[in-house]
Amino acid sequence: MSASSSSSSSSSSEAKWRFDVFLSFRGEDVRRGFLADLHGALVHGGINAYIDSEDLRPGDEISPALTKAIEDSRIAVLVFSENYASSRWCLDELVKVMECKRLKGQLVLPVFYRVEPREIRGQRESYGRALARHEEKLGKDSERVKKWRETLIEAANLSGWHYDHGDDTKFIESIVKEISTTVGRVPLSVAKHPVGVGCRVEKVMSLLSTGSDDVRMIGIWGTGGIGKTTVAKDVYNSIASQFDGCSFLPNVRETSSKPDGLVHLQKTLLSEILWKENLVVFSVDGGVNLIRDRLCSRKILLVLDDVDHGNQLNALAGECEWFGEGSRIIITTRDKHVLTAHGIDQVYEVKALDQGEAFELLRSYAFPGNQTKGISRDLIDNILGYANGLPLVIVVLGPFLCGRSKGEWESTLEKLAESPNKDINSVLKISFDALEDNEKDIFLDIACFFKGRKRHYVTGVLDSCGLKTLIGIQTLIERSLVTIEDDRSVQMHDLIQLMGQDIIKQECPNDPGKRSRLWCYDDVFEVLSGDTGTNAVKGIVLQLPTQKELDISPSAFTHMRRLKLLILLNAQISGGSICLPNDLRWLEWPGCPLSTLKFSAVPKKLICFDVHDSRMKEFGGNLKDFQNIKFLNVSECQWLVCMHDLDCTPYLEELHLHGCQNLERVHQSIAFHSKLRLLNLRKCSKLHSFVDIPDKNKGLRGLILYGTSIKELPASIENLVSLGGMDLRYCKNLAILPSSIYRLQNLTILRLRGCSKLTKFPKEEEDSSDPHTKTGFPMLEELDLNFCCLSEVDFLENLSCFPRLRSLQLMRNNFTTLPSCRHLYNLLKLNVSGCQQLREILKIPWKLRELQAASCKSLSKVPSNICDVDNTQLSSCPELIRNGFITDYFVKLE
Repeated sequence: MSASSSSSSSSSSEAKWRFDVFLSFRGEDVRRGFLADLHGALVHGGINAYIDSEDLRPGDEISPALTKAIEDSRIAVLVFSENYASSRWCLDELVKVMECKRLKGQLVLPVFYRVEPREIRGQRESYGRALARHEEKLGKDSERVKKWRETLIEAANLSGWHYDHGDDTKFIESIVKEISTTVGRVPLSVAKHPVGVGCRVEKVMSLLSTGSDDVRMIGIWGTGGIGKTTVAKDVYNSIASQFDGCSFLPNVRETSSKPDGLVHLQKTLLSEILWKENLVVFSVDGGVNLIRDRLCSRKILLVLDDVDHGNQLNALAGECEWFGEGSRIIITTRDKHVLTAHGIDQVYEVKALDQGEAFELLRSYAFPGNQTKGISRDLIDNILGYANGLPLVIVVLGPFLCGRSKGEWESTLEKLAESPNKDINSVLKISFDALEDNEKDIFLDIACFFKGRKRHYVTGVLDSCGLKTLIGIQTLIERSLVTIEDDRSVQMHDLIQLMGQDIIKQECPNDPGKRSRLWCYDDVFEVLSGDTGTNAVKGIVLQLPTQKELDISPSAFTHMRRLKLLILLNAQISGGSICLPNDLRWLEWPGCPLSTLKFSAVPKKLICFDVHDSRMKEFGGNLKDFQNIKFLNVSECQWLVCMHDLDCTPYLEELHLHGCQNLERVHQSIAFHSKLRLLNLRKCSKLHSFVDIPDKNKGLRGLILYGTSIKELPASIENLVSLGGMDLRYCKNLAILPSSIYRLQNLTILRLRGCSKLTKFPKEEEDSSDPHTKTGFPMLEELDLNFCCLSEVDFLENLSCFPRLRSLQLMRNNFTTLPSCRHLYNLLKLNVSGCQQLREILKIPWKLRELQAASCKSLSKVPSNICDVDNTQLSSCPELIRNGFITDYFVKLE
């Protein structure tokens, strides 16, 4: 968005007015007394007031010069007196004034001088008589008179002053005082180049809904440097004239941190709104009472900029009831929870500039004459990429780069790649400095290690390292330091990430071994090969895009006693056996080339041990030494022949043995483990049987036996009562499924694709010993029987076994008839493609949205309601063509 596209209200608020005040009056009533004194007082107060001479008014219509004077005045004072309505000139002035109020935001202040406002609203007494005379001359249905009547009512409803009798001087002083305050309210400076501000202001204005009489608090939320204050200033300028009093309190966070800072803010608020400079506020509590008592009947506009704590809101805008009808309170903050805790649910999140807006803003600052002077678009794009939509960056770098050569631009980019700009970094770091220690550690770990990783993974790692990650990440989201994209991955702005990484580098600029976190290859290589690590090191995460050599000294970890996190990905290790510290909580070292990883002979704190695809032959100690372990991954480790006894790992939740092709048996302790949730035995090709489960096991939720050599499942599989997913795909020796699987009441996914020896899926059988036992698949949503060898599918005839089934895959089986599936009320997808012997499909459920029945060579009959299915595939079905169905089908579709 260009600067010219900022909101019109913003533009008018920053306009240069020729006159401060335009005075509209009926001369014969007030010129020589009240009006002369009022005009004199205004001039004496330094206020530029326009007053015309009635003697110079030609004809019945106001002159162009007078029209221009009204348009060029910031404030219009309407002096309603007894004979005001008798003047057509005055009434035309009034219409023009109210038009400027609507279109230009002109402030209109009525003065009811010895006339009651109700007389004007009701158009009685002198006003009624005057309007009647106008109708006599101009016609009863005159549009001009009609407009006068409407405008008089509108103006009489405005807040102003009423004078009947008394001291003219004090009355005039009160008028001049308020006008002086308003005129003195110079519009706030918004931005030198307000690119993109207008559209953001419009969104805030929609939340404010200034036309309603309720008291409303709204929030403007976003990261540092995103433009919250800029937007708030523009909104303030746009609507300030609609309120009885206004106050914009900048830097609330900074001011409130000073001695008596909150008291100072309370005093400023009251002084600006009440036009009293000598207000005395002794304490925060006293200030709260003053604000509540003095402002409860006033329509005010209050902006609290850069709020970071609830006590600031409690002191300055505790409740909506503190303020009069129609009041609006705007709070800008980096911390969304401050708003939530205060009950503010209408919040505008300021978004980063889009590419076009960012380019326009950079062009305005770096190329004021619109001349790029040899600066390539690539260089410009690199600066924009660095800014990544953050206006602060462009506002800082744009003027700095203005007039500089191509080489200077390139040098600037190289410098920024090594260390962030101090002016930018200091603004961003404010949010970090306000965090608690738990959130600081989580932020730094994400900035250095985990940006872009899945949220559940980051939570698992950092929880294991002793952090409270759930509340920590939520706090970082509320502080605009991280975001969650697609409800999964943890992201942060590039510059916020650089700020976090710079904090770590500044811990010890010249010695990475004394920093808390290491993630750069050169630093990790230096520390591990040179044995320069210290107790300062808490985490090492090296995620290389391509494989690189990494030399590790045998004693590299000797002095890193506080190391909790070690992740080495794509590192080609050279060196001998190493000993890891006992405080280590999370180890990921896929492809570890070492035959053993040693630990000292004390209980280990390790929670994750992931060395998949490694050459390890032993854990470096008995498994009983790893009692805290929750995640164990030794997938693709060909040395593993049998599983360890899991009784010594009571907290184990996930066990991954994927691709352990020499694994021959599963340890019986699996059956009794209460914490194990996931067992992955995928492609353990020498595994011929699964353990017996003699007692009910409520722990296991996922069982993966994909590609194993098991021939049958034990009938006791029914005791895995919490099992939600079972994957038996491509178990090519599996020939028998026990009917007891119908007792797996929590099963949602059952996959048997490619079990080529499976000729029959069992039917539900009632347990005669216990007729009350629940059977069937009440939770099953997906059943995959593709590429099996089923000769019949009678199991589908049971009316109550599959109430939630959504996807049924029966591709390339040998059955001849598909029973009626109408009772499968929730079925959405059905696939019987490639079933060569299938002759007919009986009734299908009405919710079905996809039917795949391609290459069914024998299929000759389908249900009549097949046309209701959104996506139907019936290609290569010759019998249907022979019976004329395909032709009829397309005719029906047409």
